Amino acid sequence: MPAAVPSVATIADRLGAMRSRLDVLGARHVTIVAVTKAFPADVIRAAVEAGCSAIGENYAQELVAKSSVLEALAARRPDVHFIGHVQSNKVRPLAGTVDVWETLDRPAIVDRVARAAPGARVMVQVNATGEETKSGCRPGDAAALVDRARQGGLDVTGLMTMGPTSGDLDRCRSAFRAVRTLADELGLASCSMGMSGDYELAVAEGSTHIRVGTMLFGERHRAE
Repeated sequence: MPAAVPSVATIADRLGAMRSRLDVLGARHVTIVAVTKAFPADVIRAAVEAGCSAIGENYAQELVAKSSVLEALAARRPDVHFIGHVQSNKVRPLAGTVDVWETLDRPAIVDRVARAAPGARVMVQVNATGEETKSGCRPGDAAALVDRARQGGLDVTGLMTMGPTSGDLDRCRSAFRAVRTLADELGLASCSMGMSGDYELAVAEGSTHIRVGTMLFGERHRAE
């Protein structure tokens, strides 16, 4: 069962608290990507009314089901970030809805997005922790993927990564620092790093985009 949608006032209060904390951290520039997975489509409308300018979705089928709400928002439509593993057969159905593809991690998916969404904004996902359960290319393969995406006409804005499943702070810091360094070496301005539990650490290591859901919308009530 989808989780209940919090009120606009509740989301606005939580968003305001996060922005205040980012100000304290000297990170007013950081974009908050509001992760709406497992919530009904109305959460997008509520998030926009509360002041969110970017939303993130993990699952293709769920995003397609919410596309009518996005269309109805018209000029207020937020940027849509796809932040889940991209399956090749899902690229075309998503091409008209996704604004930023954050999880390009292999040549085949780079080529598929380039064909289906020419000129799209993309990020290359890096597996900085070496965990087999995580998607992402090896750090040493990132440069080749960035080059391939650029040659395909895509607008590569940055890199994306996730911290370790264990939540170990030292490993988390090391992963985020490595990806920020790699982005700088590749001349990329953006890093999408950090979620509800580790966003402050990510910001300290140079994140420009944080992906948060629980802190804005509360707990989800289905398996993730």
